[in-house]
Amino acid sequence: MICPACLNEVGDYDSTASHMVREAYRSDVIHVMWLNRNISKKRMEVEEVRVRLEEFFRGEPKEWIMRRFVERFFGDPPHPFVEAMQRPTREVLLGYVLEHQHFLRQWVISLSTVISRTKVEEIRRMEAENITEEYVGCEGRPPHLELLIRMGVALGMRREDIVNTPPLKRTRDALAELDRLSRTLSPEAVSGAMHSLELIAHRGVRDYGAKYTYFDPSILKSGYPREVVEFLREGYDEDVKHSEYALELASEHADPHELKVGALKAWEAFDSYLLARLERARSLG
Repeated sequence: MICPACLNEVGDYDSTASHMVREAYRSDVIHVMWLNRNISKKRMEVEEVRVRLEEFFRGEPKEWIMRRFVERFFGDPPHPFVEAMQRPTREVLLGYVLEHQHFLRQWVISLSTVISRTKVEEIRRMEAENITEEYVGCEGRPPHLELLIRMGVALGMRREDIVNTPPLKRTRDALAELDRLSRTLSPEAVSGAMHSLELIAHRGVRDYGAKYTYFDPSILKSGYPREVVEFLREGYDEDVKHSEYALELASEHADPHELKVGALKAWEAFDSYLLARLERARSLG
């Protein structure tokens, strides 16, 4: 079993609790922040932490991930970027474009790492198909990266200005963490953790208590440019299929605890990255 904060191998729940309490008493930031967010902000003894950890991680991986993801990004209140996407301004959509192009490139790197390391043929095939859709295009359809850039052009930015815009520091740091995860965890856990991020566009989040979906579906029938609608609809249609199938495969082949820990770590990076989109939007306003 790995520590959910530092990813070091620590043993069972007893030793994990001892390790986390010890690090928290030392005021180690990573462990303190993890406990504050996921367990409690009050100081606790080892036995109570052990019980809380077991309760927190209890459950079948796929359902656990979907429920916890919705709690984090679609709770009350939802993530600020989700709120902004209910009726996105031009600046919010351009912030999406300028930062997301860098996310998609890291996405391909992380999935390529999975392909090179896993021995599960179904996962290899799935990731190869996903990379093709995101970065190359297939069956005459442009890749998602191209659809993203077209959205930016339709919103008034020149293509060369889009592709030559470097990521914000918050984005760089988030993508560096995703890259570290892809080389630290088992490839099967990496696959599940990365594809859990696609739950952001999952239409079924309301079934898990979400007040909103990723964006108001009325956008698809509104006055936004056609390229905006095409990009958003592509994710809306594809990410349900991708995320559910990937989580099923990961649940079958990855260590359950490592998969859940990997998902939590990926969400920390993703949370910060979504805030970078808003930071970029504010700079354009």
